[in-house]
Amino acid sequence: MNQDMIQSFINDNVNRYSSDTIKSYKIALSQFFSNCPKNYDEVKAKDIREWLAVMTAKGLKTRSVELKLTAVKSFYKYCMEENKLNINPTQIVQTPKKEESLPYYLNKKQLAMLQELTKDHPRDRAIVESLYSTGVRISELLNIKLEDIKWESRQIWVRKGKGNKERFVLFTYECAERLKTYLEDRNIDSPYLFPNQGGKPLSRDLVEHNFRKYKKVLGFRMTPHTMRHTFAAHLAEKGMDFNYIQELLGHSNINSTRIYTRLMNNARKKQYDQYHT
Repeated sequence: MNQDMIQSFINDNVNRYSSDTIKSYKIALSQFFSNCPKNYDEVKAKDIREWLAVMTAKGLKTRSVELKLTAVKSFYKYCMEENKLNINPTQIVQTPKKEESLPYYLNKKQLAMLQELTKDHPRDRAIVESLYSTGVRISELLNIKLEDIKWESRQIWVRKGKGNKERFVLFTYECAERLKTYLEDRNIDSPYLFPNQGGKPLSRDLVEHNFRKYKKVLGFRMTPHTMRHTFAAHLAEKGMDFNYIQELLGHSNINSTRIYTRLMNNARKKQYDQYHT
């Protein structure tokens, strides 16, 4: 009975869903009815909740559980449309709450590998070091002008931050040396720190393309924004006050603050585990 109804559901939706979706829906429905050996028209909401609990207990990620529930909900929606049921048992079953994933960042070894990979390319090495040292967004970095850099105090004035907010960020001695090496090698007359051949700000697409190349060579994922997360995590590992890190990041959104608080706590825990295992 169940199998016949599942097959009808698949047949009637074969042109609506992709082949991958059809496959995943078949698997999910098979798993559900194996866990709940009832006829489809006898299933109650509590049966579905119990199945969700079983999957969670087995360690399935929230996203995987959500996709399997979507399959069951689609099946029962179809049953209702075909007048096979009077009550949809999935109607009051809520989708599992998604876990908020932590921002991904590089560890010290991965960062060193990236620095080593770009060392023979002054501009690329300077971009990597600037992103890591300052924590600025890629859009902010590409809008920095030479006149915004205060070499004596190693500060950069970020004029056009997110939401048009201004702030000062700091950069390290290492970053200063990389920037100087790059600027000595540069033969483009432009007010921007990182210009293209025409003197305008370097293309964001080009920088992101380069990071995709780095990822291919080194074997771990990274984007320009990864450097921002890495900046924050490494400062947290060193024990810097979170409020100060938040100020350097230019955060005003409470949701951004919350996710970075979890990032800081995770970074500190990793450091603790490193010295206490």
